[in-house]
Amino acid sequence: MEEEGQEDHVMSEVHLGCPPGSSGPHISHFTISIPPGVDCGRFNNLFKDEQVPMHQMVCVDEDGDLILTRRHAHHYLPTRSFSVTIQHNITSSISNVGLQVWKAELLLSDFVLHKMLTSSDFDEIVSLELGAGTGLVGMLLAHVAKTVFLTDRGDEILDNCASNVDLNSEVLNYQGSIHVRELDWMGSWPPSTSSGNSTCHKSYSWTSSNVEEAERAALLVAADVIYSDDLTDALFCVLEKLMSLSPKKVLYLALEKRYNFSLDDLDVVANGYSHFRSYLRGQEVMYA
Repeated sequence: MEEEGQEDHVMSEVHLGCPPGSSGPHISHFTISIPPGVDCGRFNNLFKDEQVPMHQMVCVDEDGDLILTRRHAHHYLPTRSFSVTIQHNITSSISNVGLQVWKAELLLSDFVLHKMLTSSDFDEIVSLELGAGTGLVGMLLAHVAKTVFLTDRGDEILDNCASNVDLNSEVLNYQGSIHVRELDWMGSWPPSTSSGNSTCHKSYSWTSSNVEEAERAALLVAADVIYSDDLTDALFCVLEKLMSLSPKKVLYLALEKRYNFSLDDLDVVANGYSHFRSYLRGQEVMYA
């Protein structure tokens, strides 16, 4: 316990509006708006009509350049939006970074929403999220997917993820099933399964039918899971096994290229990213 108390804490950049001096948990509301001119079509039940102050709208001109607006108190623009409620920590230890919201999670969520609005690629699919953390990406997918597995490690992170699923069930109106499951990359795939009457971690344990369905997932997603070389090695071990299974799978992975000063190199380096790229280079050579 003493070693755990001395573990360094980190803070995500996504903490605006959070109370100073607090580490969590905290409730944040993320408002997602459709850009002007985009038809939400079949998602009319998700997006609601609102009047948003002009200075809060992100608008671009025909060249794609940002249009800066003045803060006029009474200038409002009509838009369609909805709000997602996320419970998260403001700081955490490295082992519990899944309790925070990270920038890559927001980026991947934006991409997923774009695909949902502009195509039917994610309709009625089975999806598996690796390192789901707060669960934002998978919850958005569950609006159109058949089944979504939100996986991570540790009861604290999984409890928080399950809470977020419950908090947003009414807003997102999940069309498919959501399963919060524990998946330790340091273990092997498939994960161990339990019978229906097992009492050991029964909330987040896998059943045989869960594993069979997860292996049929056509979509894998992961956000901000590249920060430890050991975990990256373990992640690619899991990916290698999953991606080799039928049907054909697609992985969307969002990450931040983090720079740190290295005493070994006496320079600013991006070791985590470089190690990640080494796996991609290996694949490029394999299929060249």
